[in-house]
Amino acid sequence: MVAPPDNDVLWARALHFRHDDGSPGLSGVSLGVREGEILAVSGPRGSGKSTLLRCLSGLVPADDGEVWFNSVPVHTMGPAARERLRRDRFGWIDPAPVLVPELNVWENAALPLMLRGIGRRRAKAAALEWMERLDVGDRARKHPVELTHAERQRVCIARALAPAPSVLFADEPTAPLHRGDHAHVLRTLTTAARSHGITVVLATHDARTAALADRTVSLLDGRCVRTVHLPPVSGPAESEGRAACSLSV
Repeated sequence: MVAPPDNDVLWARALHFRHDDGSPGLSGVSLGVREGEILAVSGPRGSGKSTLLRCLSGLVPADDGEVWFNSVPVHTMGPAARERLRRDRFGWIDPAPVLVPELNVWENAALPLMLRGIGRRRAKAAALEWMERLDVGDRARKHPVELTHAERQRVCIARALAPAPSVLFADEPTAPLHRGDHAHVLRTLTTAARSHGITVVLATHDARTAALADRTVSLLDGRCVRTVHLPPVSGPAESEGRAACSLSV
């Protein structure tokens, strides 16, 4: 077993995965993700984007290959250890918003923090900060059923950012949003990641969204077929400029 490079917070080698029906999901994918990098995984539907994010995050184990996080072998962990890793170090945004219906909106956004043992008041403050940034702060005491689909997705994004995860996995995070909402939400997400040093792995089929990343890896039929590097972003102003330019078409 060979340890990954020191500057890669995530590293995968020769990942293979087959779906329950026997169809290949990943076929020998290898990649590294640097600390603080925003990596976009692009490709058409069925190319393996979501499967790759699930394997990298430990949500599902690959059938073969290695996944490392901060030089710790995720692929050798049992289910309980992978669950702790996801709870304590990773954030996740699904393409469809999933909230706990019995909790109000701020409680949903604060839930990962409270599960880590953070006090209710401190967890609420962190959740409300991100909800305000994502324009759903005024919905804090509502319940999920009272929100629009797009508002629920914004709450899910706030929930993922509030604990300041080491790595944020975002699987088509703006899929439920109207086109007019994309720019603001993605600008908030990418600016927050850069200012807080959060590593982001973002799955998208949208070239304009991928243009916000530092690097794009393209998948086709479960294989890496291309890698594109964008010039480094020097600060929040340039990051916002890139977002506005990329999403104005």
